[in-house]
Amino acid sequence: MSIAPAFDVRADHDEASVAPIVRALGRTAYEPTWRAMQAFTDARTPASADEIWLTEHPPVYTLGLAGRRAHLLRDNGIAIVHVDRGGQVTYHGPGQLVAYLLYDLKRTRRGIRDMVRRIEAAVVAWLAGVGVDAYCNVSAPGVYVMRDGIEAKIAALGLKVRNGCTYHGVAVNIDMDLSPFRDIDPCGYPGLRVTQLADFGVRRSVDHAGRELAPLLARHLA
Repeated sequence: MSIAPAFDVRADHDEASVAPIVRALGRTAYEPTWRAMQAFTDARTPASADEIWLTEHPPVYTLGLAGRRAHLLRDNGIAIVHVDRGGQVTYHGPGQLVAYLLYDLKRTRRGIRDMVRRIEAAVVAWLAGVGVDAYCNVSAPGVYVMRDGIEAKIAALGLKVRNGCTYHGVAVNIDMDLSPFRDIDPCGYPGLRVTQLADFGVRRSVDHAGRELAPLLARHLA
C-alpha cells in the first residue's frame, strides 16, 4: 500500500518540533492498511516521527484479539477480519472517519490508558466544537452521546502496542449507513445504540472531519 503525502498540523500544535506527520489516505482497503501499520511499526526507530493516518474503509467487520464470534449475530455477507487490536467486534464502512495513531509510547512516557483517555478527549472536544455534547465512559472505551434520551456510541476505539509503539486507533461515525451495526453486538455490548454526526444535523465529509480532528488529536497526544 502506498502512503499518502502528509499535511501540516504544526500551526495548531503547541510544539512544532514534535508535531506528528498526518496523512490523508482517502478510502483504503482494510487489510492492506492494517498490514502497512504493522510494517511501519516494525521498521520505526527511536528517531521516527509519530504519524496519524486518516482513512475510511469499504464495509468490513473487525474482530479484536479477545473477540467472540457470538457477538456476530447474523451473516449479512460483509467480510470479517480477525485483527490484533484490543476489543471485540466493530464495523467500518464508507462515511466513517478512521484515525490510525502510530505513536511511540516510550517517547511520550505515557501509558496506554492515558493515551486512550487523551484520544477520547480529543474527539469530545471536536464534537463540542461542532455543537454536539459528548462524553467518555471509564468502564467502556469510546465516545458517547445522548440521543432521544438514550445513550449511543459515536466513536469506537481500539489500540495495539508493539515494541512500545501503538497502532490502530479511533473510528468516528460521520455520515454512513448504520444498519450493519444491527447485525453485531457493537464492541461486544448487546443492545448498544450507535449513532453518527449526521443524526445531529451536522454535515461533514470524511475528509473535512479528518482535517478538523487531526490537529486536536495531535494536541491532546503531544
